Amino acid sequence: MSIRVLMFRKMPRLYGGMEADLLPQLGPLLAEARQLAFRQAGYISGETMRNVADPYEFLVISTWKSVEDWERWFANKERAEIEGKIDAVLGAPTEYRVYSYD
Repeated sequence: MSIRVLMFRKMPRLYGGMEADLLPQLGPLLAEARQLAFRQAGYISGETMRNVADPYEFLVISTWKSVEDWERWFANKERAEIEGKIDAVLGAPTEYRVYSYD
C-alpha cells in the first residue's frame, strides 16, 4: 500500500529581511536530498509547496510504494546527514507525518 509523507519546514524570520541569504545554502541541500530520494527503491514522487498565508513555511510531500520503503529511506545515513544540514540552516527540525490510503 502506498503512503504519503508530509514534511513541514519553517524558515526563520531574520532581522532586516535576510531570509534570502539562506536560499543559497538551502537550495543545493534540498536538491541533493531530492536527487538522492529519486534513486531510492520505492520512491514514487515528491513536490514542494510554499504556504500562501505564511511564506516562511514549506510543505514537502513525498509518495512511497510502502511504509517499509519510507523507513529504509528515513534510516539512510546520507539522507540523515543532508537533513541535519537543512535543519541547521533553518534552525529547527523538520516535522514528519506519514499517511496511508485507507
